[in-house]
Amino acid sequence: MRMHPVAGLMIGILTITACASDVTGPVSSQPSSPQRSTQSANPSTGPGTSTAPSVDPIPSDQLAAFSCDLPVVTDATTALANITDVRVGTHADHDRVVFEFANGLPEVTLDRATPPFTHDASGMPIEVDGSSFLRLTMRGGTKRAIDGTSSYTGPTDLDPAYPMLVDLVEGGDFEAQSTWYLGLAAEACVRIIQLAEDGSARLVIDVEN
Repeated sequence: MRMHPVAGLMIGILTITACASDVTGPVSSQPSSPQRSTQSANPSTGPGTSTAPSVDPIPSDQLAAFSCDLPVVTDATTALANITDVRVGTHADHDRVVFEFANGLPEVTLDRATPPFTHDASGMPIEVDGSSFLRLTMRGGTKRAIDGTSSYTGPTDLDPAYPMLVDLVEGGDFEAQSTWYLGLAAEACVRIIQLAEDGSARLVIDVEN
């Protein structure tokens, strides 16, 4: 499931969001075309953990509003972005997923998804808890390093049981492309942020609760 290089090191927020304020209505069977938008910021961030009540705080006045128009696509900053960490956290108005990369950001597609889900390589069934689901596809985003080692050895099935983010499960990592499923308590609006600084890069997905 799934590059336009960006020269130089930068701090950027790529806010990717989509439609309406009604987050409990049915998903449209005719999704709109991918949306792209960019917003700059100077985030004040710190490392987070999967058990902390907050992950990678970013000043709220530098964040765009949530929206629900999916799918959305963000461009890559490198051909191969190795995943080094995956973590989750919860905030007052949203739950957060953070993917950290060693060497730039992959191309990202976030879309709604409907079970049943299967593993990308094996075709084996995947169980994802929740009532509504998002599929995150990272083309060029992988935990498989060029030397054959794994850049990320942490959990691939997180069960945070937050107000909106119920489950986070890897759906596959195959041919330099990884897929993750977000299991939600209900249909929700989202916000995607891309951050790059000090030789590392992060993809942040906020799910409104």
